[in-house]
Amino acid sequence: MSRKKKELKPSTILKDYWRDNGQFADLFNAVLFDGEQVIQPEELEDEDSDESMLMEHREHAETLELSRDNIKIQKVSQNHGVQFVLLGLEHQEHIHYAMPLRVMGYDYGSYKKQYDRNAKEYDTSNGLDSDEYLSRMKRTDRFWPVITILIYYGEKPWDGALSLHGILDIPEGMAQYVNDYKILLVEARKNDLKLHNMNNVDLFNMLEILVNKDGTLSETKKKAIEYAREHKVERSVVMTVAGAAKCKIDISLLEKEGEAGMWTVFEETKEEGRKEGREEGKEEMILAMLKEGYSYEDIMKISDMTEDKVKEIEKKSMVSI
Repeated sequence: MSRKKKELKPSTILKDYWRDNGQFADLFNAVLFDGEQVIQPEELEDEDSDESMLMEHREHAETLELSRDNIKIQKVSQNHGVQFVLLGLEHQEHIHYAMPLRVMGYDYGSYKKQYDRNAKEYDTSNGLDSDEYLSRMKRTDRFWPVITILIYYGEKPWDGALSLHGILDIPEGMAQYVNDYKILLVEARKNDLKLHNMNNVDLFNMLEILVNKDGTLSETKKKAIEYAREHKVERSVVMTVAGAAKCKIDISLLEKEGEAGMWTVFEETKEEGRKEGREEGKEEMILAMLKEGYSYEDIMKISDMTEDKVKEIEKKSMVSI
């Protein structure tokens, strides 16, 4: 009987892992508050990840398709009531040199969605002065703040810009007048986060082992197996690490040997992974371009694929442009 191999799609498995409120809160506490337990899991609720919007100009309108990987609402109890914060999480397998723009777009989408929802309450001018009615917003209205963290799971050190200024060519002496927009980056391959959730600790420790290119494949594999067995790593964490690292898992051995059995069946060597990953990487590039509104013609020129192949990838991943 042939063995059952499980190939895990990184984007799906990572989204599923970070849906857990305990793991999500622990990550944000580590990044924002140096590990202090400020955000509590019970304060979090899932929010709609669709940030698509209609962009209107004077004689032109277009839709902008945006979808976050994970986003939650934090309900913070204060003496004067409840305040809300939107916490977004994005996953990146490859370095994206326009990432400050993408994060800025996601955050703007979150603010624009709040504004549109608020504006619907002001269909008439009743109780509004002329400026408020024109704005579809009272001077006392306030929106929820948005904080976005980017986790990068790649092997190479991140060498992209960490702020909008990093991708702008600003004339000397004018930088102080150009608004900047920073991103909060976590590199899974190496970080000093103060994590308390053991699943998160295991997740980042395992990823650091697997993306380390200093040792041989057998040494890397041995370290991974030893870590998983010694720390009794939970199945959900092992599956997430395997998905993020693009490892193939033999499900029959998992069923037979339990958690640690998964680590004995990594089928990819680094070279094999690179060969197989080229095609997957091209598909991911096409999906990203579809998501950002590129035309079929532009995608065909850049990817050297036929229109039928581009449409096949689009249909398979249920991406609509």
